[in-house]
Amino acid sequence: MDLAYERGSITATDLEEALSGNISNSAVRSYLRALEAKGFLQHEEEGVRFIYLPIRARDDVARGEVSRLVKTFFGGSVSSVLATLLSEKEIDLSDAELDEMRRMIEEARRP
Repeated sequence: MDLAYERGSITATDLEEALSGNISNSAVRSYLRALEAKGFLQHEEEGVRFIYLPIRARDDVARGEVSRLVKTFFGGSVSSVLATLLSEKEIDLSDAELDEMRRMIEEARRP
């Protein structure tokens, strides 16, 4: 999806090349069809090839996927997500990022 958003459209060949040939063309096509079936992409035919375009805004897709992640892996608990993120040693949060999170939490508390 990142490539489709970055480029505005993508073909199976584009995606296969971006993945450095580590996946078969048929697997790439299956993946693109699955994303289309889920409503993330649509295709246009250009001769014999399909060009896939994102049909939902990146932010809308991100919100939906985060919601699904929270429900699936954290039982709907946002605080569990935050605790997991904060406990990850690979994630180096700056003071500015922590201040921004604090501001968001305080804003969420307001009626």
